[in-house]
Amino acid sequence: MNDVVIAGYVRSPFTFASKGALARVRPDELAAQVVRALIERTGVDSAEVEDLMLGCAFPEGEQGLNVARVVAILSDALPITTAGVTINRFCGSSMQAIHSAAGAIRMDAGAAFVCAGIESMSRVPMMGYNPMPHPELYARFPAVYMGMGETAENVARRFQVTREAQEAFAVRSQARAAQARDAGRLSDEIVAIDSGDGTRVEQDGCLRPETTTEGLAGLRPAFMEGGTVTAGTSSPLTDGAAAVLVCSADHARARGLTPLARIRSIAVSGCEPDIMGIGPVAASRKALERAGIGVDALDVIELNEAFASQAIACIRELGLDEDKVNIDGGAIALGHPLGATGARITGKAAALLVRGGGRYALATQCIGGGQGIATVLEAM
Repeated sequence: MNDVVIAGYVRSPFTFASKGALARVRPDELAAQVVRALIERTGVDSAEVEDLMLGCAFPEGEQGLNVARVVAILSDALPITTAGVTINRFCGSSMQAIHSAAGAIRMDAGAAFVCAGIESMSRVPMMGYNPMPHPELYARFPAVYMGMGETAENVARRFQVTREAQEAFAVRSQARAAQARDAGRLSDEIVAIDSGDGTRVEQDGCLRPETTTEGLAGLRPAFMEGGTVTAGTSSPLTDGAAAVLVCSADHARARGLTPLARIRSIAVSGCEPDIMGIGPVAASRKALERAGIGVDALDVIELNEAFASQAIACIRELGLDEDKVNIDGGAIALGHPLGATGARITGKAAALLVRGGGRYALATQCIGGGQGIATVLEAM
């Protein structure tokens, strides 16, 4: 069967929802610009792209309908023959897009796919415009609909993650992201976005390099009275898009494309919804077992930082080396546009393997409702 590779990765700047520089940009337009840049930068023959698989956690409003098909046409970079499908696995949506493309390639159902993600948290609120929980399920199993902040508090309590540990983790994430930005290590992945008013958005807008543990200690709990999770130890509401090119190794070789990494294994898993942040543990264990390696073999780890509490708990449970986790900072600093994050961390993990000369990488996320998703990559 065909080996599957990541052959390109780009993303928009990530900026604060509502008050950031991308808040007035339509999400379909934002995703279209990122997809266009991916096609241009990789040099892939767009006529050979089978499908645009686009992750979106809340596909409503301007990121509603089958937004993938809209983006494919709006990009002016893909022919009318390229199909489009919108995928929703909440925060894991665009990583699921990568998994779906990998499966199609292994089935010889296409050789090249654009796997992207979009979320405008400015334009579509958390839970969407008209949430309607199933009343019977809500009565007997309300955790399915639990707010993410409350789940972060549950993880902190059950896994004994102190507020001090969360704040130290957040400061480290901010520092790493700022160092990466200042050293130019983020510039290659970022696509400048035309905001529509004559300006171009070129840099991330969520970073707060001035963050200190002393400053974080003064913040009030954000989700629960007497809790330990604050706005400073949570990923911010964010606007952004990301895209990767997924293709067969044979296709990359024949067309002169440059693979970043091979997809070695994939996995998803479920967990109790009220501690959804622990989802990466079971998913990562599955993916690592399927790859035939242990955590000690990993050179790069991209673990989405939905909250510091859940990231720390996952690191501890999996026995990860913190020096290898989120080398250029994570979502607490960079932001977490829900549908786009999976493509970002998978593409980033592949790029870091190239940059650092490592062999194996893990990209993994928790998912609302109690799920985890993971991808193991191998250097070419």
